[in-house]
Amino acid sequence: MRAAVLEAYGEPLSIESVEDPEPEPHGVVVDVEACGICRSDWHAWQGHGEWADDQVPIGQILGHEPAGTVARVGDRVSRFEPGDRVAIPFNLGEGSCPQCRNGHGNVCEDGYALGFEETVPGAFAEQVSVPHADFNAVALPNGVSTVEAAALGCRYVTAFHALAHRADLAAGDWVAVHGCGGLGLAAVQIAGALGANVAAVDIREDPLELATELGADATVTAGDGVDVPAEIESATDGGAHVSVDALGRAETCRNSVDCLRTRGTHVQIGLTTDAERGEVSLPIDEITRWDVTVVGSRGMPPSRYDELLRLIASGRLEPDALVTREVGLEDVSDRLAAMSDYETRGVEVVTEL
Repeated sequence: MRAAVLEAYGEPLSIESVEDPEPEPHGVVVDVEACGICRSDWHAWQGHGEWADDQVPIGQILGHEPAGTVARVGDRVSRFEPGDRVAIPFNLGEGSCPQCRNGHGNVCEDGYALGFEETVPGAFAEQVSVPHADFNAVALPNGVSTVEAAALGCRYVTAFHALAHRADLAAGDWVAVHGCGGLGLAAVQIAGALGANVAAVDIREDPLELATELGADATVTAGDGVDVPAEIESATDGGAHVSVDALGRAETCRNSVDCLRTRGTHVQIGLTTDAERGEVSLPIDEITRWDVTVVGSRGMPPSRYDELLRLIASGRLEPDALVTREVGLEDVSDRLAAMSDYETRGVEVVTEL
């Protein structure tokens, strides 16, 4: 099969012919029909993560937001058979650890990160192998396309888990979203669907226009001399109840904390770059004084995907509205390079494999 292989950090991926995967006894092999191109792929491509012992190895097949059709099934799999349409979470659990058993499979103690480690090659390929499929694979309803499912990827499910489960967002709350790439725009749309008001922040007008189309009630154009927390405090009449850093830069993280009202919640979903190397200075005394909550969010437990899929099937959420471009496998390197200068818009999906 064809696959896009990481041969050197920051260099074009190599389109190669590799052996077709075989399912493990507990796994399935999926014919990939769509796979999102995510900023996490960009981090992997850049070689980030060494500061957290999380650097993707050379030789890895990247891609972690796939959807498609089951092609082959291991002999211990009971929930799926060839021909079933599925989405695959990137944060795969093995199903039996205390976290998995208690509904937190996204942080499995013995889990896998699809496309980020040698044992689980990614989905910028014609096929992808999925371990522990009965626990991990998610059946797609008839009303949800594989392109929509690929748009869910890690961005949409991470944003949904962040707002619906980690921040306990309430209808009528103000949510500030810092960074309107694919992850931030997903947060904008989801927050609106959950009944919140949204203030979107970015340095570029184009993504802010898209955020408005997706339901943002206010926008803030960040840049030199702009006091982002003050702008949000004014727009929200006192500060955000929940604020999301969807970019992972020191400035956006600090702005997110500083724009909160009393007893607000900061949610970190953006990963840092080699400028921060996993660490950001925060105003701890301020957090303590105003009873501020700080939480992280990574993916979503596969056992809770049905909440999100029901909203999509009902038409209340439209992840395909974030899809701005469909590309081929040969185009992935160019699209990753475009992320270096924030030249992408919304969510881009590989559909020509």
